[in-house]
Order: sequence, then C-alpha cells, then structure tokens
Amino acid sequence: MLSYLLMIIFLIPLCFLHGCWWLVHSLMFLLSFVFMIFMYSYADLNMISYYFGVDYFSFSLILLSFWICSLMITASGLVYLSSYHSNFFVFIVLFLLIMLYCSFSSLSLLSFYIFFESSLVPTLLLVLGWGYQPERLQAGLYLIFYTLVASLPLLLILFIIYDVSSTLYFPLLTDFGSYYFMFYVFIILAFLVKMPMFLVHLWLPKAHVEAPISGSMILAGVLLKLGGYGIFRVMKIISYLGMKFNYFWLSLSLFGGVIVSFVCFRQVDLKSLIAYSSVAHMSMVIGGLMTMNWWGCMGSFSLMIGHGLCSSGLFCLSNIIYERLGSRMLLVNKGMINLMPSMALWWFLLSSSNMASPPSLNLLGELSLLNSIMSWCTFSFLVLIFLSFFSAVYTLYMYSYSQHGSYYMGVYTCSLGYLREYHLLFLHWLPLNILFLKGEYFYI
Repeated sequence: MLSYLLMIIFLIPLCFLHGCWWLVHSLMFLLSFVFMIFMYSYADLNMISYYFGVDYFSFSLILLSFWICSLMITASGLVYLSSYHSNFFVFIVLFLLIMLYCSFSSLSLLSFYIFFESSLVPTLLLVLGWGYQPERLQAGLYLIFYTLVASLPLLLILFIIYDVSSTLYFPLLTDFGSYYFMFYVFIILAFLVKMPMFLVHLWLPKAHVEAPISGSMILAGVLLKLGGYGIFRVMKIISYLGMKFNYFWLSLSLFGGVIVSFVCFRQVDLKSLIAYSSVAHMSMVIGGLMTMNWWGCMGSFSLMIGHGLCSSGLFCLSNIIYERLGSRMLLVNKGMINLMPSMALWWFLLSSSNMASPPSLNLLGELSLLNSIMSWCTFSFLVLIFLSFFSAVYTLYMYSYSQHGSYYMGVYTCSLGYLREYHLLFLHWLPLNILFLKGEYFYI
C-alpha cells in the first residue's frame, strides 16, 4: 500500500516544473491503471499492514478517487490557458488525492478521522482560489463550519473508545452495546453531515455553485462518499443502538429525499439543480446503510460509485456551457441542441444514467436499495415510489429545458466541443455503464 502512496508523493515535484501539468496528468492515469490491475490480481491479502490496507469496498473508492482526480486536471483547461497559478492547482489536486487515498486505506479510526478532516483543506483552497464569484467566501465558511462542528464531537468519542477498548484498529473494535445514546448520535452525525443528509445539506449547493469545475467534480465524485464509507466502517461499533434507532435516520433521509426532489424543480441554476439531485440520491444511500443488511450495504456501495461518475459528468457538462455563454441560468441556457448539437447526445446519456436507466450502475444500486429498504419495512415503498419517480422528473426537466426550445440569442450559429471535452465526458460515461456488466462483483 505504501508503494502506491510514495508514487503519488513523488509526483509532487513535477507539479512545480513550468508547463508540466500534462506529464502529471498522464502519470496519474497510468498510476490508476497500475493500481487497478495489481491490486485486482493479487487480492488484498498482501496489502494489509498495521496502518494501511484495502478491502473490496475501499479498493473501489480509492480507484474512483484516482479516476476523478485525473479527470479534474482534464476538465480544468482554463486554469492552464490563463496560467493562473496552474502549478499550485495541480499540487492541490495531488495533495487531495493523497488525503483521500490515506482516508480510504486507513485501518485505524483516528488516522481515518485525521485524513477525513484533512481532505477539507484542499477543497476549501479550490473553492476560495479558483471560484467564480465573491460569494465563494461565504460558501467556504459554510463548508468548513457544517463539517467541522459535526466532526469535533466524533474526536471526543474516539478518545472514549480508546479509553474503553485500548485500540482504534478497525478489525479489533467490537460493539459497545447500549453504552451511551449520545455516543451513537455523535458518531453517526459527523458522517451524515458529510453525505449530506436532509436538514444538514445547505452547505453542499452553496459550495457547488461557487466552486470551480474541479471543486464540484471532487465534491460530488468522492468527498460525499467519505460519509457513506465512514458509516459502513463504524456501524460495527454501534450496531446494538443502530438496531433500535436507525429507523429515525432512515425515515428522515427518505422523506428528505422527496422534499429535496421538489426543491430541484424550482432551481434556475444548472449547478444548483445537479447539487440538490446529489442530496436526493445520497438519501437512498443513507437508507440502505441504515437497514444494516447485505443488500443495503452493497446497493449503497454501487450507487455511490455510479453517482460519483454520473454527477461529476453532469457538472462537466454544465461547465462546458458556462465556458461558452458565461451563465448557468436555465433561462439563458435553453435550446442548447441548436448551439451545440453534439453535446446534446452527452446530455442525454448522462441524464439517462442519472435517472437510473439501464445499463448504468445507478440502476443496479437503486434496485438493490429498493430491495433492501422494502425488506426492512414494506410500507416504505410509498416514499420510494415518489423518490424514484421525481428523480426521473427533475432529470427530464433539466434535460428538456436546457436542450429544447429556441436559443435565446436568436443567432443561428454552432459551437463544437473540444476533443478534450469529449474525451472527458467519455471517460465518465464508459466506466459508469461498463461496470453494470460486472454487477456480480458488487455482491461478492
């Protein structure tokens, strides 16, 4: 495990060579393929040490981190063209990748917590340094305060766990039974804010709207998944209280998902709409994890991977339009099929994946989560019907409103995309649909 970490660290000096971002970019893609092939070939038995190790769950999320961070550099073409601190930008992306790699491969709760919180620093720098509007300062404050205020009680709980069990090593931790109710709330709340759950989700749309394309991609693609991964890891400590009280979080997240779906209908900003749709999708992931059964955990896992690729791709599409027209308002961005006919195909492909149509990985995840949540409580189908239906409705609304209608400028012109943009969208869409064919690996 340490060898891959050192390979990323040794890329850092290349960041500061003038005009060498393309070399770092190519080596990151190469490293992601090396990691995938070698780890998949030699299983995980040789990759466990006292500090770092992977199982199937963390392997896939580390691979997703490699992939999204590589695509972040592809998407940020304007940063290099304007030479706006491009070396520092690539350094921040690499630093973020190191933090994510260490978070997902940590075998100690304390090191997981440290890297989990450290991943906020480069994200904040991306929002503040390369954001678009002065409001990015307020968005950065929301991002820091929401996540840190919820996470600090978790640090105190970790000290209590260490005091009681004398270890924070994942495989040696046991269920604490009905030790302390607030113990359960503080542990789980830190991860629910990160996902985010309805009622503590307001930081996400703000951060997305103000963030540059790279910030939005990493937020939607990987950072939200840290919350789901954390719940998956700590559930073994709080499973006794979880059996009693998880119904509250499950009900709140499902009903919240329906309410957020209605909020999506009245969004006029493309990025804001996609950000709220992330909250609706994550509500199903929370529901699956709270059922504490195998279908729920694996369904949440596959939906997290699928959503990471799909949502990141949609943010790339909204950024492509923003670079052409200088606006993300739906009122301005209608009739895009007239201006950019070739992009309409990518809008269709990624929108259809977002509403969980075959053959996307989202379909696999949502079917598993429907199975899981309905096995927990049959009457939950009433909420799930609305959640799935409105998910399709707001995605269709987004697609039809942005692509159809008359182009607002009334000019009969055509704007083609760059090869870089088609390559970027293809590398989001291909794994999202190819992984569906290997669905059995998500349920081993």
